[in-house]
Amino acid sequence: MIHHHNNIQMKPIFSLFILLLVLSCNTTAKDSQSLIDLKAKKGVLIEKMDRIGSELKDVEIAISKLDTLKKLVTVTSYKAEVKDFNHYIEVQGIVKADQTIELHAEMGGVITDILVKEGQNVSKGQVLATLGSDVIDNSVLQLETQLALATTTYERQARLWEQNIGSEIQFLQAKAQKEGLENSMKSMKAQARKMKIIAPFSGIIDQVFAKTGELASPQMPFLRLVNLSKVYVESEITESYLKSIKKGTTVLLDFSSIGQTTEATISQVGNFINPNNRSFKTRIDLKNANNDLKANLLADIKINDFKANGIVIPSRLVQKDRNDKTFVYTIEPKGDHHKVVKTYVIEAMNYSDSSFISEGLLPNSVLVDKGARLVNSEEDVKLVD
Repeated sequence: MIHHHNNIQMKPIFSLFILLLVLSCNTTAKDSQSLIDLKAKKGVLIEKMDRIGSELKDVEIAISKLDTLKKLVTVTSYKAEVKDFNHYIEVQGIVKADQTIELHAEMGGVITDILVKEGQNVSKGQVLATLGSDVIDNSVLQLETQLALATTTYERQARLWEQNIGSEIQFLQAKAQKEGLENSMKSMKAQARKMKIIAPFSGIIDQVFAKTGELASPQMPFLRLVNLSKVYVESEITESYLKSIKKGTTVLLDFSSIGQTTEATISQVGNFINPNNRSFKTRIDLKNANNDLKANLLADIKINDFKANGIVIPSRLVQKDRNDKTFVYTIEPKGDHHKVVKTYVIEAMNYSDSSFISEGLLPNSVLVDKGARLVNSEEDVKLVD
């Protein structure tokens, strides 16, 4: 009986096992089917992603092209011109006059009369002032009396000697007496002239230092006389420019104090180098008909040491790279925009914000102007007027 009971118990358990096995097989089949579907679905999605990615890439490229145009560096241009170029050495000079002099009394004496005033025009040989000369005047009068007597005596002795009357010694003594007094008279009159201040040349009385009644001395200036009809500008220039400066070299003179400019040429180049500052002197002669230029007036001098005709551009466009090579950025057309090209040049000379380009550019070459410091070689740029 017990054996029969166990058999009855095992049947439900076995049935449950079979049911679970069947259910398990059904689930596995469903899972397997779903995985295939999912993989297939994944493949479709990947294909779609690839297609969309490709389309997205095309759109991005198109956007990038349109965006690049918007982000291009904007520059302006400058067209290289052929014209005259001048380089100047800039120095300072001072106006001087050959006929500017301070007159002194040749002898000491009391000033009795000053015959001129400051600013007065005088002529060569004109008496400007006199000193007290009573002693000399009296001596002249005495000599004149003595000379008159000596002359009469000499003439009488000469007539007698011609007639062989009297001795030769008396004739010679009379002659010596007369000639001696004549020489004394010349000397005394020369001294009398020294008691006067006389103009050595025509000009203007610039300043009178002395006063009537004062004691004049040869050591003290009496007055200043100037003639400014012809003046010159003198300057000192460093010896490194000696080979560039010659007689006849063109100069521009600017007298800023009086607002006057003029062009002239160098009249004289010094032959002596000052060892203290290694410079030489130049002289520029000028006519000064209206007396506008005054002695010691300061002059700004521009000496033209280089002159040429060629390509001239603004110095601001010239740059140097890390190898110390000089270049400019030029512009070349590229489709609907422009390309920057780094162009090496030789800057022969520069002056006053202009550069003379001896090699590297052709006439009408187009250079980057505004924006030249912001661009790089081969970069695309947007050109505006």
